Amino acid sequence: MYDQKLKKLLRDVKNGKTTPAQAYEALKDLPFEDLVHSKLDHHRAIRKGFPEVVYCEDKSVKQVADIARALKRKKQNFLFTRASGEIFAAVAAVESSARYNPDGRVISAIYKRIPPPPRPVAVVTAGTSDIPVAEEAAETAAAMGSAVVKIYDVGVAGVHRLVSHAGTLRRAGVVVVVAGMEGALASVVGGLIDRPVVAVPTSVGYGASFAGISALLGMLNTCAPGVAVVNIDNGFGAGYFAAVLNREFGANSASWDPK
Repeated sequence: MYDQKLKKLLRDVKNGKTTPAQAYEALKDLPFEDLVHSKLDHHRAIRKGFPEVVYCEDKSVKQVADIARALKRKKQNFLFTRASGEIFAAVAAVESSARYNPDGRVISAIYKRIPPPPRPVAVVTAGTSDIPVAEEAAETAAAMGSAVVKIYDVGVAGVHRLVSHAGTLRRAGVVVVVAGMEGALASVVGGLIDRPVVAVPTSVGYGASFAGISALLGMLNTCAPGVAVVNIDNGFGAGYFAAVLNREFGANSASWDPK
């Protein structure tokens, strides 16, 4: 989408619809805009198909607000992760359409809707305690254009809960599985479906879970094929990867019918 916008700008200059000065104003901050505290990569939308995502932890409220203003000037979609309520208030003062997911701690504002793939991304959790990481993944995939289906609290301690959703899982384009403890849910899901599975280990669990390392190792050692693993608690990374996979893999799949 963004590369098409650049091509259109160049065509408009060639055809006299846009002056070189106007094109310069549109392009002058490429490849990045220097905000002193941050170097905002406006070019990323052209290279990657989605603008730079802002990780808010350890940034000041002012720094995040400055970034929001720069993105708004360029009408680039917002996705701010690990954001507090205080940061959201500052971003909302810059862009009133910004919305906040307090569970996932994600702020988003969409100026340009990305055409959705025909199938959704399914986001699945083993337990209720995994929902914050799952919400981060879900918000990320949604901001990148995918429809999202959420299936929460279906861990292996009661695997019949998962099996009851098998049809929905098989109709998804990509499935994100979020689990702590021993991380076994990713293997179970991977053994049930022919779709790519993105596994997210969480830091949820008792002492021997080692803050997510047990789940991470369990997922890495899965015997189910088609399972990729991201870092501990990295819902953003999982949602981003799932959306990219869904855009490519899901585009070649039949449309999803929720019935």
